[in-house]
Amino acid sequence: MKRTPLPGVGFQYDVATRSGRHLSVVVHQDGRRFLGFYDPEDPDTCQASFQLDSDEAASLAALIAPEPEAPDLAVGELDLATERIPVTAKSPYRGRPLGDTRARTRTGASIVAVLRRTAPHPAPGPDFRLEAGDILVVVGTRQGVEELAQIITGG
Repeated sequence: MKRTPLPGVGFQYDVATRSGRHLSVVVHQDGRRFLGFYDPEDPDTCQASFQLDSDEAASLAALIAPEPEAPDLAVGELDLATERIPVTAKSPYRGRPLGDTRARTRTGASIVAVLRRTAPHPAPGPDFRLEAGDILVVVGTRQGVEELAQIITGG
């Protein structure tokens, strides 16, 4: 790739492909971009030119050289489940601190929030007292979530 300053305009970037084709991108100081395709027989003759705005140029760049993606960690591949577990009047943990459940230690599942009629409580601490009617938002393996549901309901 060759970079040529264009005084008062911006820069021109020229690329010669392995197959002998020539294209250039002119980047103006105001952000406009022009993409030019040149005649392989006469590298000074532009066959076609297209103007791209900043967003279009970014989209084209992403197609040509995409950013490396993070590994696709689909929920199914990790065997993760998210469930809502109700705290009923019959729950052995009604009126007790969340820490008494020892949820993570016993099941590997985490209680990430408690939904209460008055307000949601994200990331509750071990001293948070559970009440009948609370809904626990739980994340873990399918087995861990099922085990925690049994513990909370007293089943």
